[in-house]
Amino acid sequence: MTRLATRAALLLCVTGLLAICLLPFLWMIVSSFKTPQELYAVPPTWLPERPTLEHYRHVLTASNVPRYFLNSLIISVGSTLIAVSLAIFAAYGFARFRFRGRRAGLAFVLVGQLLPTAAIIVPLFVTLRYLGLVNTYLGLILVYLILTLPLSVWMLTSYFRAIPAELEEAAIIDGASRLGILFRITLPLALPGLVSVIVYAFVTTWNEFIFALVFAQDSQVKTLPIGIAEFTSEFNTDWGAVMAASMVMTLPVAVAFLALQRHFVGGLTAGAIKG
Repeated sequence: MTRLATRAALLLCVTGLLAICLLPFLWMIVSSFKTPQELYAVPPTWLPERPTLEHYRHVLTASNVPRYFLNSLIISVGSTLIAVSLAIFAAYGFARFRFRGRRAGLAFVLVGQLLPTAAIIVPLFVTLRYLGLVNTYLGLILVYLILTLPLSVWMLTSYFRAIPAELEEAAIIDGASRLGILFRITLPLALPGLVSVIVYAFVTTWNEFIFALVFAQDSQVKTLPIGIAEFTSEFNTDWGAVMAASMVMTLPVAVAFLALQRHFVGGLTAGAIKG
């Protein structure tokens, strides 16, 4: 009876947690198909009585959301590729080489993740304006490295440390170079961790709002989070368009997670094992 009661309590807690996490997404999906009358109905309706695709038509054909989607894709993919490429070499150096100040350097990298956004916006804006990178893809890509690179280095360092060094030592005896070892042995073994870092970096840049609001003031460069905010005016909010645009913004992240789920879940715990 005690075991049954424990399982029932655990199932109840898990069900409640899932409801709390999934209810906002379910409400977003349902609301994107409601008519304006149903959106503002009191009491609210849980399911649309007359489902409509009008909000999606407005978002995809009568707004700048498709352009913002392309901008977000270019910036997020570009920033993720650069961040992961730099993190791989930095993390491998921290994990495999012994040098003075290694621990302090790794701690200093993590400190960069703790800097508040408001404290660095003004210096970044002045720097980007001096370099002529305001309202450019490259400017946002470089700025987003500040958000993703520190934690990416920290995570990959843990994954690389979990790989036995004896494998690399055996390859060195066989005449392999450090780069050959990194790309042929270490990275394939650290694939779950690498996928976790890629997903983290992509989602972080895809959802970022503050930097995009400050450094992308031209519609040719604005990202999706800014595009969703444009459906809100001083006196009114088009909730149907907001929900439909939110669905458009959520789909790439959901597809990426589902496609990489097996590696992603394995990578979340791989870095916790200290080699």
